[in-house]
Amino acid sequence: MKSVFAYGAAAFLEIAGCFAFWAWLRLGASAWWLAPGLVALGLFAWLLTFIESGAAGRAYAAYGGVYIAATLVWLWAVEGTRPDRWDVTGALICLIGAGIILFAPHRATG
Repeated sequence: MKSVFAYGAAAFLEIAGCFAFWAWLRLGASAWWLAPGLVALGLFAWLLTFIESGAAGRAYAAYGGVYIAATLVWLWAVEGTRPDRWDVTGALICLIGAGIILFAPHRATG
């Protein structure tokens, strides 16, 4: 359960942090947007350390699927563009892949 919270919060923070840079460079927002953006990106990286996985790469790979789904929520909630059926289908496929990566019984390495 800790991983689910960490993934969700990390995705929101990464998207918000990246959006701050987007707003500054593409939308003409003040450079002051960069400060909370950098804080958000730092918190995003910190939250990923709470993922219950024995390997950082595996945790990050699974996070990719969560990130894709979260960006579609951001697209709809913040940018006002509703995802279409192809967006949703792609995100579901990514979430299934993330679940396989994170929860499958992996063989021991070393």
